Amino acid sequence: MEQCDVTGLSPRKVAYLKYLYDREGTARTGEIAAHFTIDPSTATKAVRELSATGLVDHQPYTGVRLTGKGQECAEFLVRRHRILGLILSHYGLDREEACREAERFESYVTRDAINKMCESMGHPTRGICGTISHGQGCGIDDH
Repeated sequence: MEQCDVTGLSPRKVAYLKYLYDREGTARTGEIAAHFTIDPSTATKAVRELSATGLVDHQPYTGVRLTGKGQECAEFLVRRHRILGLILSHYGLDREEACREAERFESYVTRDAINKMCESMGHPTRGICGTISHGQGCGIDDH
């Protein structure tokens, strides 16, 4: 499978994909809106934009589901966040600070850089926020 290109995704859309991933790939737009404390129409607009990219399947009045491509992207986004959070925690930031700081800059860190960081840390399997998976290009195959 071709690697998902996450460049160009806004931080909000990254957050939506990670939220869906944490919910086993599905949610209703109302649940997304409530989680992010935004108006349901704002959530629906972003979901439609994600649907146009092929990352989610949106069925009005039914819900939102990650597509295969969306699942692969979300897995990387979560992995990237967890690796960056783990690195920051090693430098004195507590769990909440590390997560918050990782969210501030994670969109600028490439897959190649994450793979190199992961390798340099010995391919950790647990981050401060949860399990770290290892996908394409990481140097190990966990599938």
